[in-house]
Amino acid sequence: MAFQFLGLDHVQLAAPAGAEEAARHFFGEILGMEEIPKPAELVKRGGVWFRCGDHALHIGIEQDFQPAKKAHPGFSVRDLKGLQQRLTAYGIAYVEDDLVPGNRRLFTQDPFGNRLEFLEWGVE
Repeated sequence: MAFQFLGLDHVQLAAPAGAEEAARHFFGEILGMEEIPKPAELVKRGGVWFRCGDHALHIGIEQDFQPAKKAHPGFSVRDLKGLQQRLTAYGIAYVEDDLVPGNRRLFTQDPFGNRLEFLEWGVE
């Protein structure tokens, strides 16, 4: 049997110690992701988990935290314009560009300096 990727289990970003409430505010209140309970098998591990479509996003707490500037998660979204309006309402800067006609994306940063990419496919 050949090796296969079956899908994405979770995405992890890092944050500095004490950043849980800032993560809840940004990812939960601003982006509208639902916080989910910490997986039982990872109870000893710090951080906050959010539902991201069929997957989970883990904001892990690291003592030697360094923001992710190059390798970054790309979130597939519907209604990128709505996300832009929400970011603008909260005073969060972003950069938008077109990949190819009909496919748009924007980049922003979370409160910890991690780069985030949001993509919308098939937009007229």
